[in-house]
Amino acid sequence: MTTVRGFLYPRTATGRSSLIPAPPWHYSGDLLTVEYRTDPARVCELLPEPLELAPEDPGAVALIWADWQSCSASREELLDPVRAQYKEAFAVVRCSYKGRTYSRCVYIWVDKDFAVARGVHQGYPKKLGSIHLTRPHPYGPAPRVEAGARFGATLAAADRRLAQAVVTLREPAEGNGFVNGHPMAHHRWLPSIEKDGGLALDELVESGAAAFEGGTPWRGEADLELFEAPTEELARLEIHEPIGAYYRQVGVVWDGGRLLEAKERS
Repeated sequence: MTTVRGFLYPRTATGRSSLIPAPPWHYSGDLLTVEYRTDPARVCELLPEPLELAPEDPGAVALIWADWQSCSASREELLDPVRAQYKEAFAVVRCSYKGRTYSRCVYIWVDKDFAVARGVHQGYPKKLGSIHLTRPHPYGPAPRVEAGARFGATLAAADRRLAQAVVTLREPAEGNGFVNGHPMAHHRWLPSIEKDGGLALDELVESGAAAFEGGTPWRGEADLELFEAPTEELARLEIHEPIGAYYRQVGVVWDGGRLLEAKERS
């Protein structure tokens, strides 16, 4: 009998074709974060039971652009950059579960298939998109990380632009926002193969960084716009009041999560 290997599909005799390797997963990236307030009712409609609105600032949203290099424990992907480099943009809100405040990613777009696969495992609702953000550089016309530097960011999916921002840095800060500053509370859902069979997998999970390091955060302000699209709902999180904008370079390790609760298949 053949033994098949691999962390995720496709599983083969060698496991070499698996779309993603087993954790831990290591990330180095540049993050551009824009925080604002929306109608808390629009946040609430994205929180399935048993999650509830966060007790403080329930309408706070973070829209984050990230330019990543990621790899497995072997680091081999860094020397084959097509397997390491990707970009993403994601919307984060806060929620409450059993009296504890969590962050929750409600929308996210990435530009590589391996990033989608990691999201399936972690409970991130990842879709393919087109994501771009200005990269800093110490030479030439690119912005330095300094007061007055300006960074642009765009997000599109299915040929429609969903969001765009211009962030102007003002000064160093102690952090890069508060909305995405908690462990994540995500759902892992998988429909049954049987028609009308409900969910074969229905888990609420917690996850976060197993290790983190970061450079000096910078804060400033942003001009942010959201756009309607026929198959996307990001624009429902309307911009009512700006909070702030941030830039930071980070290093993160992800090495699994924790099951909070699971529903039995009915």
